[in-house]
Amino acid sequence: MKAIKETKFNLPGQTNFYKGKVRDVYTIQDKYLVMVVSDRISAFDVVLPEPIPFKGQVLNQIAAKFLAATQDIVPNWVITVPDPSVTIGKICEPFKVEMVIRGYLAGHAAREYAAGKRVICGVQLPEGLKENDKLPEPIITPTTKAAVGHDEDISKEDILKRAIVSEEDYLQLEDYTRKLYQRGTEIAAEQGLILVDTKYEFGKADGKIHLIDEIHTPDSSRYFYKEGYGELQASGKPQRQLSKEFVRQWLIENNFQGKDGQVIPEMNEDRINSISERYIELFEKITGEEFKKAATEDINDRVESNILKALAQL
Repeated sequence: MKAIKETKFNLPGQTNFYKGKVRDVYTIQDKYLVMVVSDRISAFDVVLPEPIPFKGQVLNQIAAKFLAATQDIVPNWVITVPDPSVTIGKICEPFKVEMVIRGYLAGHAAREYAAGKRVICGVQLPEGLKENDKLPEPIITPTTKAAVGHDEDISKEDILKRAIVSEEDYLQLEDYTRKLYQRGTEIAAEQGLILVDTKYEFGKADGKIHLIDEIHTPDSSRYFYKEGYGELQASGKPQRQLSKEFVRQWLIENNFQGKDGQVIPEMNEDRINSISERYIELFEKITGEEFKKAATEDINDRVESNILKALAQL
């Protein structure tokens, strides 16, 4: 299967290009951003060698759906979605923090808790929690937004003390984060899922805070199946989940966590296809819609052609 590993377009009015872990971002006239969601996959802040077919389409289309479904809560950056793997939107000045919100003790927070930490990002956690337990109430555990390398946990107090975000803006970010998580939780519940944790990124345009990037995708969120959650938790068994955690667990089992000297395990065709299928499964489960695979013949030509048509309309 064909996949988008990278793009090297020269678009009309292009003034900048940025290649992220997963996204290729083109700046147009210093006014618009063209975000191509590639099929690259990253874990532990490392881009893995092989792209995953349809992964970019899954992420882009889930994000587009939920950005549209939350624009009554907070304005977002999107202008148009001209291709299954592309979003075009307005440039926003991003805040240098990611707003992570957790309703359950899972993933990174569970690993920190298991290591003995009871305060995460300045938030006190009770004793006696097990992995994947529901927290007494959702907690916000921000991270710094690193241009290179690992994002780092940070507390609200440190964000304000270091003036990374003004107090007025930060309180607004917290409010938006809680409301978005509540909306995401409700949408997930309708599909028989639990939104375990997720992250949001925000920026400013014309003096207003906007929601930017992706939301409620398997790269930015963790989902459990609602059915059987209680029984699995009571018996101490792992939860059935839809997220990128299964990729991380496979890497951990193969002695890779992005640390110096560790070697990325080989991803054979079966492994690549199984990851692709898991991403498609999440799309269908969380959206309640059938996934329609976009044409993959001359995939980069398709993407470029759709971008050019959209730019001509702006």
